[in-house]
Amino acid sequence: MSDERSSSPARVAAPDPAGRPVLSLALAAMLEDVRAHSGAVYLLGADPPVLEMAVMAGLPRAFAAPWERVTLHAPVPVADAVRERRLVWVRDGQEMARRYPRVAVVLPYPFSLAALPLATDTTAYGAVFLTWPGARDADLSPGERERLTAACGRLATRLESAAEANIPVHPEPDLLAAPAVGGVPGTLGALEAVRMVGRLPYGLCSLDLHGRVGYANPAAADLLDVPVSRLIGSRLWTAVPWLDDPVYEDRYRAALLSQETTSFVALRPPGRWLSFRLYPTRTGLSVRISRARGVSRPRPGGPLAEDAVPPARLVTVSRVVSLTGALSEAVGVRDVVQLIADEIAPTVGSQGLVVLGSRAGRLHVLGHRGYPDPAVAERFDGTPLTERLPGTQVLRTGVPAFFESWEQLERLYPARRGTHDGYAAWAFLPLIASGRPVGTCVLAYEQPHSFTTEERAILTSLAGLVAQALDRALIYDAKHRLAHGLQEALLPHSLPALPGIEAAARYLPATRGMDIGGDFYDLVPARGSAAAVIGDVQGHNVTAAGLMGQVRTAVRAYTAVGQAPEEVVRGTNRLLIDLGTELFASCLYLRLEPGRGRVVLARAGHPPPLLRRPDGAVDVLDVPGGPLLGIDPSADYPRTEVELAPGSLLALYTDGLVESPGIDFDDALAGLGRRLAVAGELPLEDLADRLVRHAADAEERPDDIALMLLRAPVG
Repeated sequence: MSDERSSSPARVAAPDPAGRPVLSLALAAMLEDVRAHSGAVYLLGADPPVLEMAVMAGLPRAFAAPWERVTLHAPVPVADAVRERRLVWVRDGQEMARRYPRVAVVLPYPFSLAALPLATDTTAYGAVFLTWPGARDADLSPGERERLTAACGRLATRLESAAEANIPVHPEPDLLAAPAVGGVPGTLGALEAVRMVGRLPYGLCSLDLHGRVGYANPAAADLLDVPVSRLIGSRLWTAVPWLDDPVYEDRYRAALLSQETTSFVALRPPGRWLSFRLYPTRTGLSVRISRARGVSRPRPGGPLAEDAVPPARLVTVSRVVSLTGALSEAVGVRDVVQLIADEIAPTVGSQGLVVLGSRAGRLHVLGHRGYPDPAVAERFDGTPLTERLPGTQVLRTGVPAFFESWEQLERLYPARRGTHDGYAAWAFLPLIASGRPVGTCVLAYEQPHSFTTEERAILTSLAGLVAQALDRALIYDAKHRLAHGLQEALLPHSLPALPGIEAAARYLPATRGMDIGGDFYDLVPARGSAAAVIGDVQGHNVTAAGLMGQVRTAVRAYTAVGQAPEEVVRGTNRLLIDLGTELFASCLYLRLEPGRGRVVLARAGHPPPLLRRPDGAVDVLDVPGGPLLGIDPSADYPRTEVELAPGSLLALYTDGLVESPGIDFDDALAGLGRRLAVAGELPLEDLADRLVRHAADAEERPDDIALMLLRAPVG
């Protein structure tokens, strides 16, 4: 490091002029300078811009396998360091869980991390991260920050020189301690030490950083029931089949990364329990194996005794992947709350759940489960965020809070006295998305619960995943409310009462999307008659709804000036083309003349209406028509006159009512006709409900549905 510090940037040589591992040397020097435990150097690829690990030191690469190749937008410290051109410092596991939950879920161990960019004033070339075991209490000192920043600057300058000289920089071998596999003692003292270890009544073995056995005494082989020859050079959990469990391998990883002693017990078939104690160093682990004195399962959340059966990890990597996929499919806030209740709360042993948000400076209960009396969970809804309560405190600060008993909660928050909710322990988890709190997830437990460090890290990490889904859900629900209000504003609130005509209408939005679409209907009084229109603008979004409103307004305007049906449709077609939209629309326009016993129609690519005659027979009025609106500016839409005798009923609909995947359109239309024939004598409101009931009950409705019924009463 001293030689490099005395070199000016202009005199720094390009990497690898003589085959020296420049990245490895620079990384090793940084680790030594700040006494870090492990680290890695990433190089930034240009197309696409991806950080790829070039060398790792101190730990097996498997520890960082999920992040060997990361994009600049990935939620990991090295990506943030490059993107923001700054040192990123993560003090401990809880801060990692809060800021980088995906990292903490995979590595829920106590450790600190620093990430720095390898960049000059103009160009980024990569990144470096360094880790310290959980025993480190202090933050990085100003001197350490300065030395690390300077070292990264020197390495970036060398990478810049290599780029200017067109010298490729390749990945280098990782820096790990050489395994002491099958070593023969080289001195009399060492030989006597081995003999002494061999006489001990308990098992001893050593593992390298990859978990391979370098030495095992006879007692270890006897306890494991595996010959020493099979143990040496093999990973412990590979050589011993009944240790091949992620729970036990997790203890090895925890010991290496945290540099703290860990322990577990395991069942050697058929019924012997063995105790394992792992003592880590920077070069590997020493493992002490003995018979377990007594085996008892700890209470949920309690500390794991050396002679207790270790519970499986609360959340495995595969479980996280499953939860992430499920959360990505959650649409609204209600979906997110239900998913937490169904998938996360049972996994972590929680029986009660409340999800909190904020609105206008006040606490807002977004949803809850596990409370028979809803008032208990909703009592704090509307509470000002300035009040000192755990829910408001966590929401404001973004810092998690864990209460292992009611007495602890009451002591820290006296305002909660007299508000017991029936539970005995709580985890208040901040839901932070894009650096800002969007809510709080409260998990409640029926019994007092001791939250271990690992459990706190995992719960906080899961909260980070939930926060992303909740943030999307809040946005979706806001858009949904806006869309629903827009749809209500664009469709008629009620149909006018017209002489000689009874009318009823229904509208059902598609279940896919935002519950908004382009289907519309209207009933318009006209001079000496009335006009009815039904149509369908392509799409199920705000654009389609907005265009639908313009079409409906145009139809009303043309009707008001007394234009004939074919002229109304032709004028609406020209308007749609003049608007320059890429959306098309279908339309069916009718001028109702009940006094003359007839109806005049003009159709633009719309499904044909059904006519139920007074005798109950139903006809499909497949009248001539023109193309969809918005395609051909010169299109014609011929008019057709149809008899409308007293007692006749017209059914106008959009294709969502009759089109279903796998069902022929003609068969579906015939089915609608049969239902109309059977129930046609019902009052129109009841008939409308019956005709749309099947579609209304369906979980999946890919298209909007509009229905209008018009009846010429008898007498």
